[in-house]
Formats: sequence, structure tokens, C-alpha cells
Amino acid sequence: MTVKALYDYKYPASDRAEIFGTDQLLYVHWLGNPLFCSAACFRAPQAMSFADFVAEMVHPWAASDPDFDPASISGWQLFDEVFDPGDGSKSLKDLGVGHKALLKFTTD
Repeated sequence: MTVKALYDYKYPASDRAEIFGTDQLLYVHWLGNPLFCSAACFRAPQAMSFADFVAEMVHPWAASDPDFDPASISGWQLFDEVFDPGDGSKSLKDLGVGHKALLKFTTD
């Protein structure tokens, strides 16, 4: 449902990029898992490698599902586009993963 303000709304969003400095917010959604019906939000440094982000942030979160196997992660998407992080050594920023981006993955 949309909401129409009855006055000019002049308050800046409290989650805008400049507040986080060299960090950023990233949303991660495990597609098809009924335990995680929506994306989780992580605060991560822009310079963090994709492999470190997955190992240090995504794996511990996903491990709350007892059936999670880190080796089964596949099918990464950035928003709705196929996303190939390569070997994972590039930083989130270098891969084009920006503030408040939505990363999605599936498992085999």
C-alpha cells in the first residue's frame, strides 16, 4: 500500500551510503529455503574479498539451517542478473557489489 505524505518530507535516510564510510550494507537471500523467507542484511567492508564475505558472514548465517553444506552453494545472482564472482579474490567493490545490493544464491 502506498502512503502519501501530507507535507514535505525532508529527513535523509539513516541507511544512506555516506554514513557507513568504507563499509556497506549487503542483503543476501538464500532462494528456495523455507527457513530463510527473506534476505538477511550484513555490514561488510567494501574492500573485503567476495570469498571472505561468503566464508565469514554468509556461511555462519546459513549454518543455522542444519542441512546447510557450504560446498553446495551455486547460482549466484546480483539483484536478478547472473553473477559470477570468479575465484572470489576480488573485492566486493571491484565486483560491482555496491551499497544495499541484493545477492542471491541457491544450493544443489
